[in-house]
Amino acid sequence: MADIALVLGAGGVTGSAWETGILYGLAEAGVDLSTADLIIGSSAGAVVGAQLASGLLGLPGLYARQLADPQGETGGRLGTATLMRYARAVLTAGSPEAYGQKLARMAREARTGITAADRRALIASRLLTPEWPERQLRITAVHAATGELHTFDRDSGVPLADAVTASCAVPAVWPVATIDGQDWIDGGVYSPANAHLAAGCERVVVIAPTASGNKVIVSPRSQATDLEARGARVAVITPDAAARKAFGRNPLDPSRRAAAARAGLAQSAAHTEKVAAVLNG
Repeated sequence: MADIALVLGAGGVTGSAWETGILYGLAEAGVDLSTADLIIGSSAGAVVGAQLASGLLGLPGLYARQLADPQGETGGRLGTATLMRYARAVLTAGSPEAYGQKLARMAREARTGITAADRRALIASRLLTPEWPERQLRITAVHAATGELHTFDRDSGVPLADAVTASCAVPAVWPVATIDGQDWIDGGVYSPANAHLAAGCERVVVIAPTASGNKVIVSPRSQATDLEARGARVAVITPDAAARKAFGRNPLDPSRRAAAARAGLAQSAAHTEKVAAVLNG
């Protein structure tokens, strides 16, 4: 069983950048999470998790990628109308599964402006390799028909790019991802971090760009509290005020990526002691 788990949550391209900045800053301070026994990635965290687990590019290189000019990169937008539909779905859903089903229906009806094939190609371009790593990497996605959370890993028989594309399929923004005839949507729909999947690990670090929960979605901190009740040592990192400002109003805007990465790097110092205590205490 894994001893140290790194949980990387959902949060768009700004979330990926911020997570990378946090990880880079921690590593520079001597707290390197790239060697975690288990990495669990949801949506934005699926991209970062796959990059990190590949071992092909160290954190300095991954951080530098976040600072690159995003000119020409396709961005998305979570507009007010879409967010209002999300909110209505929360009000009428009695469980995370019911919420997932509602958002999946919304996703199937939406016109996204990009084909599923082009979206997959974009995700694949962000990965460092098409191959699953040898180490434990779990990528989350929500089954469109049932709303249930599922994890993909190297034993699932699913290409890595397909798994990450499914995990990043933001409803009504990007196309539903289809794998072997089954439709999938964003893993962050079930919860922003899905930190409960680290149950059984002794030491857990949760890096969650989205800190909030609601009546059907459990927040990262609530999931961390449950893990602690089971005996785990847990550290949770969520964006500070400066990071939230760097994100802007649209987490899917690539032009905000560099600022978000720098904000993560700057924020990391405030968490070094806590994370080190979890890992070494």
